[in-house]
Amino acid sequence: MKKYVLVILAFAASVALFSCSSTKVERVDSEEVVDMDGYWNDSDVRIVCESLINDCVSSKTIANYSKVNGRAPVAIVGKISNDSDEHIDTSIVAKRFQNAIINSGVMEFVSDKFEREELREERFDQADNASEKTAKAIGNETGADYMLLGSIKSIVQKEGNKSVRAYFVYAELHDMESNKIVWSGENSSIKKIIKRPSAKF
Repeated sequence: MKKYVLVILAFAASVALFSCSSTKVERVDSEEVVDMDGYWNDSDVRIVCESLINDCVSSKTIANYSKVNGRAPVAIVGKISNDSDEHIDTSIVAKRFQNAIINSGVMEFVSDKFEREELREERFDQADNASEKTAKAIGNETGADYMLLGSIKSIVQKEGNKSVRAYFVYAELHDMESNKIVWSGENSSIKKIIKRPSAKF
């Protein structure tokens, strides 16, 4: 009897432990700022990209190009460098830049380096296997007028269990033929004060 009671108690304890440690998920609005650890997050990407792209598409350079050439300029996204002290997936920033500029309607984009390789492979395959009527021609790609390059940098100050993280995001539009920088933007609005629990011994 005593052994039976011990088994029941052990089972109840394991159930209680499992129920206490089970994962709980709460959905929030994608626009809501959620800062779990003070590091770079999705809200920072949104704030920075919106600010820089609004500045870019409203620049005189873009307006003058369209006026002189009678068409929207064509751009390509180059490298967005992570020069901060933490891991940041800069491909998210690059895509956010690209989507915002395309949706603005004032510029057009062509495929990036890796996308072009895949598209070219498909065209070569079509040349061998698709009908002449439907195969897409090789050598008719649209060349970019500008390349968008950028970088993310950070400055961190620490004292005791308190730290301040400041982010500086730069974006530049380079003329593909002359290498001139025709537009340059900076966003340094992301600054966070992080206070962590003091270590207990």
